[in-house]
Amino acid sequence: MNQPNVLTPKGPEFQPSEIRNKFLERYKTEPLLVRSPGRINFIGEHTDYNEGFVMPAAIDRDILVAIGASEDPRSTLYSVKHDETLEFDVKHPEKVTFPSWANYLLGVVRQFVDKGYDVKPIHAIIDGNVPTGAGLSSSAALECGFAFALDHLHGFGIPKLELIHIAQWSEHNYVGVKCGIMDQFSSMMGAAGKAFVLDCRSLAYEYFSLDLKDYAIVLCDSMVKHSLANTAYNTRRAECEKGVSILKAHYPSIQSLRDVTPDMIEAHRAEFSPKEYDRCTYVVAENQRVLLAADDLAKGNLASFGQRMYETHDGLSRLYEVSCLELDFLVDEAKKFGGVIGARMMGGGFGGCTINLVQKGRVNAFIETLSSAYRKNIHRDMHAYVVALKDGTSVIPTIAKPSLL
Repeated sequence: MNQPNVLTPKGPEFQPSEIRNKFLERYKTEPLLVRSPGRINFIGEHTDYNEGFVMPAAIDRDILVAIGASEDPRSTLYSVKHDETLEFDVKHPEKVTFPSWANYLLGVVRQFVDKGYDVKPIHAIIDGNVPTGAGLSSSAALECGFAFALDHLHGFGIPKLELIHIAQWSEHNYVGVKCGIMDQFSSMMGAAGKAFVLDCRSLAYEYFSLDLKDYAIVLCDSMVKHSLANTAYNTRRAECEKGVSILKAHYPSIQSLRDVTPDMIEAHRAEFSPKEYDRCTYVVAENQRVLLAADDLAKGNLASFGQRMYETHDGLSRLYEVSCLELDFLVDEAKKFGGVIGARMMGGGFGGCTINLVQKGRVNAFIETLSSAYRKNIHRDMHAYVVALKDGTSVIPTIAKPSLL
């Protein structure tokens, strides 16, 4: 049999020393190093921008940022992955057409400047092993890592919550994706060995140790990202907002789908288009599932928790329509495989990963079975990542501690 295409939690292998050495080689000075993790979301998809509940966690795959002061007015950003450099004016960080990855960072600088922080010229290098397009929020990790690094280099002492909002603003305004707060919050606030339930309205959150007992977290990467993803994401958000506006005429206290009950939707179903009805029905049910899933974990009822993951996928596929052939296939195959208690698509949709809770002793067999079926039926290779939960954005200790203070 073919060897399963498994990437270890650290794969592709790289060390912080590599980005440090690259910075030293290019700029002849010691950088500040920051790591910012990707994230998974156990349950609660597309609820965050509807002021609902989510259950995410940071994982052991990171974006790395090496940053230091520039000795002249010139500021640069360099991506190791793309082998591209952008020179920019730190006082006037405007959006660019190319390279597109730089806008995630330029939007962060724009917010620092607009908020009155005296940002000095900098050099920064970006690297990492968070797969892009896999639904693991590499973009949020990039934004949060850079915002955290920029703050620490200057010694501004900006609270983490403000940095989270700065990162989200960049995604909204410089990238053009109207994401909710979950991705940036998860990347910044994750904790080793823990997941948390986040109230996306109040931003209250509660950590809990995640005891999966005999199960491992396995991500199956479809290796596809359909081009309609960003457009459809913004369309779904607009459809939810339309549903809220319809119901608000009858229930003035409603601010978002967070405040809506199934009975409200049913009472005014005739006023919704079929798509608006489906979108709102899914979100209202998903919010309730997150709270029930948290209760399942508190009681140690992993079987019930896993069943709710399957229900979430069904809703995302049929009602919210953000799944795709490849993701549906992977979830269906996971259901057939003995030893999987829960599976669903994860992230914005139209590609990326499924998240699966798999018996530890059957992980290799699971990956091999799904890889083979995927190749046979979808005619693509599937990647798999076995992940663990780790801390959020933080400084990586180095020999020196650069600062602009």
